[in-house]
Amino acid sequence: MEDWTGTLQLTAENKNGKTVSKNVYFQGALKIMRPVYHDNSGKVCYYILNPGGGYLDGDTYKLNICLREKAQVTLTTQSATKVYKTPYEQAYQETIITLDKGSHLEYIPDPLIAYEHARYKQKNIIHMDKEATLICSDILTPGWSPTGKQFSYNMLQLITKIYMDEQIVVYDHLKLQPNIKEINGMGYMEEFSHLGSMFAIGPKTGDELLEKLSECIEEFGENCEIGFSYLSVPGLSIRVLANSTQLIERVFNACHRIINNDWFNLNTCSLRKY
Repeated sequence: MEDWTGTLQLTAENKNGKTVSKNVYFQGALKIMRPVYHDNSGKVCYYILNPGGGYLDGDTYKLNICLREKAQVTLTTQSATKVYKTPYEQAYQETIITLDKGSHLEYIPDPLIAYEHARYKQKNIIHMDKEATLICSDILTPGWSPTGKQFSYNMLQLITKIYMDEQIVVYDHLKLQPNIKEINGMGYMEEFSHLGSMFAIGPKTGDELLEKLSECIEEFGENCEIGFSYLSVPGLSIRVLANSTQLIERVFNACHRIINNDWFNLNTCSLRKY
């Protein structure tokens, strides 16, 4: 695919304990805002911006993110990703991430909102060293439709492949097609409307962390369904089914704080965007 609607490349490196950009390039309908340092840890935060306001019919986006040894980056978006009606060709986004030894990436985009008759495919491919750490998440939200139908989008497909030392350790493939098959019943959305997925991979992951997370989610009660799964490498996946974006964000923020404190003895900074 050559004519991308938007492309973005970012390489970050550690210089004397502070993460800085070594290479930044973007064109088309993707931009990256100036770096922000929320504290004195040396970790940098970048906000990705889509000046077009949303993904339209046939739009294609490519992101290439590379963290050199011991670089620490929080990568997020300025606002939700909105996918509008795509009558002829699906919207597509491909993200390739490379994490060198000792690097740490928090990839926390805002929710994906799919409107009526939207079709969207996303592919995340991550290559990481066994001594790198990763926290990444996605939240899927059904957009407004004139009829009030809850699942009015045509297709959402999210593929995540994570490689560690060139061996695949995570393959996650989620495909929802409510125009073909009812998805709010058992085995799919379980009568919930919103879905959240988080992966946390790091060498310090253990039973103690899982116990802390399990205690934390008890406060969310019966308003959502939350599940944890160990991965084949030190790490875990978290799935949340709920009826609001805000509830899933609260769950993920709570889990994120616990993971950061357990791994690095650091607090999680607010990514407030207003």
